[in-house]
Amino acid sequence: MKNFLSVHDAASIDTLIERARAIKADPVAHGATGRHKTLINLFFNPSLRTRLSTEKAGTTLGFQVITMDMAGGWKLEFEDGVVMNLDRAEHVKEAAGVLSQYCDILAVRSFPALEDRAADYEDRIINAFKKYATVPVVSLESATRHPLQSLADCITIAEHRRKERPKVVLTWAPHPRQLPQAVPNSFAEWMTAWGEVDLVVANPEGFDLAPEFTAGAEVLHDQTKALRNADFVYAKNWSAYADYGATTERPDWLVDTDKLAVTNDAYFMHCLPVRRNVVVSDGVLDSNRSLVLEQANNRTWSAAAVLEALLAG
Repeated sequence: MKNFLSVHDAASIDTLIERARAIKADPVAHGATGRHKTLINLFFNPSLRTRLSTEKAGTTLGFQVITMDMAGGWKLEFEDGVVMNLDRAEHVKEAAGVLSQYCDILAVRSFPALEDRAADYEDRIINAFKKYATVPVVSLESATRHPLQSLADCITIAEHRRKERPKVVLTWAPHPRQLPQAVPNSFAEWMTAWGEVDLVVANPEGFDLAPEFTAGAEVLHDQTKALRNADFVYAKNWSAYADYGATTERPDWLVDTDKLAVTNDAYFMHCLPVRRNVVVSDGVLDSNRSLVLEQANNRTWSAAAVLEALLAG
């Protein structure tokens, strides 16, 4: 594996899951993997789980880990051919070239502006680093995808599934803020590429994800119908793709115990952070069917498996 920006970079999802679970089972045995290697993490927007889990993964494998916050600080230029006489201190060409000399793997996290769909879906920041870096690049979330989260979700489902091919429902949920499509895009893409589950996506009219991400999944606008007989329910808010960035107030889409009563005693999943009693009720989140902490734990092991694969590949 040369880079890790999406599921398309993974030669085998099952192999990554197996490696993640092996490292999780015996982290100490893998402590020399990244010895004398350096991992640099660049954050263009803040993070809790992604930052700490990736740092822990690198440290567990023996990497020297350096993290730099780019938000509001060192400003990079991503346009070519511009006169840099404003507030951009450095072009990504030089920045990526310099950073590549300081590390063996470069990990980058960015975020969409949710104003211009074409610009966001170019994924300019992550693709610029892929273009100009001379070391492997890892996406710690981009404007359109969050592959480390999705790999962690695959690991979590593999650990808890009770039948060979479970039904997994990705359901839209309400939220007071305008949120990107990266997590649901990526989750849908990984679930269909994995081929080990039957995926149903449920969302209100007007909130369908980009069709390239949900190809192969059933898309419904009736949440109750979608949840029927589900084995896993993954709740996540996202703003509209068609009316780009638009949000809506739909408290009736909150996931509560009554909603889950029609499922096959489904496990509940969410990538966190989560708004209690807005996205999901306390009754669901505090129940023994909630896997949100297990998902967060598996963020470390998904990152570790990817870092190992990049060194090998």
